[in-house]
Amino acid sequence: MSKKALRVVATFTPEPEGGFTVTFPDFPGCITYGKTLEEAQKYAHEVLELWLEEMVSRKESVFLNTFTPMIGEIMVMPPRGLRMSVDT
Repeated sequence: MSKKALRVVATFTPEPEGGFTVTFPDFPGCITYGKTLEEAQKYAHEVLELWLEEMVSRKESVFLNTFTPMIGEIMVMPPRGLRMSVDT
């Protein structure tokens, strides 16, 4: 019997001090961090495998969303008087 790979949505959030925090919307609490995007991807793969193994040991079910969120940017002119701070 062959296994089918799971496709799991992960979010890679750049951190102000550098690196990326990785979270999984379908698995609240499953989180990791890497100093580079490549390291974050590697650690994300590892932590997700461990998370799923733990779910098996607890006989928990997995429910995965079947959609991939899209992220984009919308450009708008801010109204006069709007106070803003911008992360760089």
